[in-house]
Amino acid sequence: MGVLNVTPDSFSDGGRYDCLQVAMDRAHEMLQEGAGIIDIGGESTRPGAQAVSVSQELDRVLPVIEGLRGGTGTLISIDTSKAEVMQAACAAGADIINDVRALREPGALDAAAASDAAICLMHMQGEPRTMQHKPFYSDVVAEVREFLAERVSACISAGVAPERILVDPGFGFGKTLTHNLELMAGLPELAALGFPVVAGVSRKSLFQALLGLDQPAQRVSASLGAAAIAVDRGASIIRTHDVAQTRHAIAIAGALKQINKQNFSESA
Repeated sequence: MGVLNVTPDSFSDGGRYDCLQVAMDRAHEMLQEGAGIIDIGGESTRPGAQAVSVSQELDRVLPVIEGLRGGTGTLISIDTSKAEVMQAACAAGADIINDVRALREPGALDAAAASDAAICLMHMQGEPRTMQHKPFYSDVVAEVREFLAERVSACISAGVAPERILVDPGFGFGKTLTHNLELMAGLPELAALGFPVVAGVSRKSLFQALLGLDQPAQRVSASLGAAAIAVDRGASIIRTHDVAQTRHAIAIAGALKQINKQNFSESA
């Protein structure tokens, strides 16, 4: 899943793709690098980010969705929490709703259920503006798993078919370095819920805390290592700013997983 932020203030690439032609060029570049999904976001969710209006968000994302839908057969994801944006984006051709608030905003669950889109439910403690202010868990893996299971149940009760649901533990969203590492170690428990797991660790600040890498662009190699580990531990989709490099990293992890499966089958 290639990240395309059409925002002025996203933590890694804010302002780089807020011109339509540049955004389209970047989307096509990621597709050439092997992205299977383009995830389009019109509102930053970095720590401390300010909210934007529905009209601002639509003005940013709809032209890109329409351009991609008319020119490619790729899967298109809309990264939003607003019901109105979900509805308009799906009408324009979005295939996936990727919501950091897991459809908890007013009208979001109904809007998602009424669409034909797949739905990615992400865990976040708090809100983007405050989520990194002393996050606390008694057991982060158990609490994230419980939250995702509850949101899955809410979706199914609203009429969403289970095969439309993806889950995301929300690395970096209201988590300390220790919480993020515990979640990475605990990914098999989240995968055991029975839904594809999306892992978004690309260029995250956890690598600043772990390795002292202040600038997002310095964190690419660390992101690749984490992506490979996430695949090995059960993630099905990797959300990344660096598509070509990430594909190489996860190809190795995927090949090793396949070998392990074959060996297990033969020994059984």
